[in-house]
Amino acid sequence: MQNHEHHGMKPLEGMAAHCRRGHSSADQRDDRFGRLFPKLSPAFTPRQVLENIGRKGGPMDGKSKNDRTASVPVGMVFFGQFVDHDVTLDASTSFDTVVDNPGEIANVRTPTLDLDCIYGLGPEAQPYLFEQGGPFGGVKLLTGADNPGQAGERQEDLLRSPNGRAVIGDPRNDENRVISQIQLAIIRFHNHVAQTIHNFPANFGFATAPEGHELYEIARRETTWHYQWAVVNDFLTAMCGQPVVDRILGCGREHYCGAVPFIPIEFSVAAYRFGHSMIPMKVQVQKGEAPLELFGAILGGGFDALTDPKGVVDWHELLFTPQNRKVERAQKLDLKMAGDLLALPFITEGEASLATRNLLRGNTFLLPGGEKIAEAIGCPPKQIEKVVKRVGQLDPALSAHGIPLWLYLLAEAEVIGRVEPDGSTTEGEGLGPVGAVIVAETLIGLLELDEHSYLGANRNWSPQDDWNTLGKLVTAG
Repeated sequence: MQNHEHHGMKPLEGMAAHCRRGHSSADQRDDRFGRLFPKLSPAFTPRQVLENIGRKGGPMDGKSKNDRTASVPVGMVFFGQFVDHDVTLDASTSFDTVVDNPGEIANVRTPTLDLDCIYGLGPEAQPYLFEQGGPFGGVKLLTGADNPGQAGERQEDLLRSPNGRAVIGDPRNDENRVISQIQLAIIRFHNHVAQTIHNFPANFGFATAPEGHELYEIARRETTWHYQWAVVNDFLTAMCGQPVVDRILGCGREHYCGAVPFIPIEFSVAAYRFGHSMIPMKVQVQKGEAPLELFGAILGGGFDALTDPKGVVDWHELLFTPQNRKVERAQKLDLKMAGDLLALPFITEGEASLATRNLLRGNTFLLPGGEKIAEAIGCPPKQIEKVVKRVGQLDPALSAHGIPLWLYLLAEAEVIGRVEPDGSTTEGEGLGPVGAVIVAETLIGLLELDEHSYLGANRNWSPQDDWNTLGKLVTAG
């Protein structure tokens, strides 16, 4: 985008100011889903074709896949799951209904990266999430360490009720041990921020130490902005590529346009499910210990107290941190998935293949074919042909129906890959051109449209020096 004003020196005017082309979103609501490409016709692939592609032992079955990326720590994949839970929850649709207008589907989560999964409705509406009394009453969030009667390894666990259920803002953040430990880490970070501001008020511009509601709001903003900064500068750069993030921040969004933040179905139903290809079936969560089965008793049970100390996650093993450990990497992003994901052990009725479930949802939500979206965003024909050829190797019938968007994005990650600062691309390290645009424009758009976020309120803001990476965010507490 070229104009006569220096970038960053004019008032932020909302999403429309960042869009060079787009569609009318006058009827869009921030508690509903929407479309990025409403003028594109939907693709349709017969159910039996999708079931054959996604079945256990089928062409997507990577079995005991162990082909790791060179640059993406495995903890980043689980952090992506946490971000998903922060911005979206569709609790009403199924595989057996057609969703023509996603604007009719309620999004149970707020479509902003505001950590409502951490803070719930706040200390007044949900006081049981917070400490009571003293300078940190209604300020610090409670953990298992604050509950003497709690079973298991309470010092390293979330706050839990007597039946073992986590007392947190979003119950999904207890569905496996790794995601519950992220929830705990960010709670601890908030408490660490509150304690630091209270102990050293002058460092934050206060003459006296803030307390109560004032301290809560300050600590919440600091925590949320550090988290948002990590999403943009750690997560998106790793998954989408630094050049993509820089271009969107510097030149504006081209496809995520409108007047309010919303969750596009191209993002929620297809693009943001890329991480399913990057999940390993075993994760080493402690230094020197053997990797643990993701769906095993220690890491995979979910929704219950931490009873085995081996389930405590050492984030220095899963993310890049100042300790410079030998960090475990995520699986390469491609058309293969770990075999266990194609026969989910906790699904006792209905479709148990995660791949097939993703593909069926593409039909349900009338998603356009991936090659059509690639054309719409201006991908070169030869690039599209390369991706289409790779997808055709799964099943030749796909080319006759329009390629499911999710499959297209996995294939372009495999044969094209993430763009690097020198202009080259690296296969399997991150999202290709279509996936990167959808994911990065959506998450950056959510932030730019939120007047309370750091990109919506103060684009000159930067983190505390000792809290400025994802690894530091989850280990500072």
